[in-house]
Amino acid sequence: QVGRTSQTAVDVLWVEGITNQALVDQVSQRIADMDIDALLAASDIEEYLVDSRSTVFPQGLFTERPDRFVLGLARGKIGVLCDGLPIGFLLPASLPDMLRVQEDRARHAAVATALVLLRYLALFLSLALPALYVAIAMYHQEMIPYKLLQNVIDSKQSVPFSTAAETLGMLLSFELLQEAGIRLPDPVGQTVSVIGALIVGQSAVEAKVLSPIVIIVVAMAGIAGYAQPSQELGAAIRLWRVALVLGAVVLGLYGVMAGLMLLLWQLCDTENLGVSYLSPLTDSRPGSLRRAFLRPPLRKEDRK
Repeated sequence: QVGRTSQTAVDVLWVEGITNQALVDQVSQRIADMDIDALLAASDIEEYLVDSRSTVFPQGLFTERPDRFVLGLARGKIGVLCDGLPIGFLLPASLPDMLRVQEDRARHAAVATALVLLRYLALFLSLALPALYVAIAMYHQEMIPYKLLQNVIDSKQSVPFSTAAETLGMLLSFELLQEAGIRLPDPVGQTVSVIGALIVGQSAVEAKVLSPIVIIVVAMAGIAGYAQPSQELGAAIRLWRVALVLGAVVLGLYGVMAGLMLLLWQLCDTENLGVSYLSPLTDSRPGSLRRAFLRPPLRKEDRK
């Protein structure tokens, strides 16, 4: 029973013989030590179960699907269910877990593998594409092919704002449109998205306020962000995207590389219940990279 006022029933689930019993005891003890007034949302319990709150990346896996929840239990994860909340919580979770969806098991192994690799590519594009554009456009124009550079120069001649201001302004506008679309009812939210994407964007280009390539870059990064199965992961990527753009404004490609190295260091340093956040990418066991990037046939996967 968690919550001095709500007295919410919380269940800890695991498969005996598969899940590490020491981790189960540790999770159960953390839940027993929770001292809050009311348990009303899944995020209330997440903060007490994870080891580190210094990273914005999610360390637990939320799901509303019973099949994914049970599959996580069968693979040795610990499940947490809260009375009244239609969401299951699985931990420990790693970054590769966030890029998998249950539908991958229903597809052919080759198709599922291609989609997993596509999500990794989308993760990189959503995170680094705006920053790379700002760094190259501001500091490293020699990296742009001549014909493309000429088009960029032509489109920038009538724009009164710098590349950094354009990109940061478009990122802010994209976030505002996304929040507006979420908060409004579905028909109105779709209308706002269409108006913002088509009318406002086209008008800004015709009025020489923004260059077309900035809109393309930010739109591509936003679309790549929507390819992430986890909304919590997408929110973390959006924060780091802005941080990398600021690094690109200050130091160009050096700032982008420094930001990516700082992010990689933080992810490698993050552990939850003794499991690395980048596992199995950081495992020393044979076949770790194959397990992270490939989806083997179920006959081979289920025997592991």
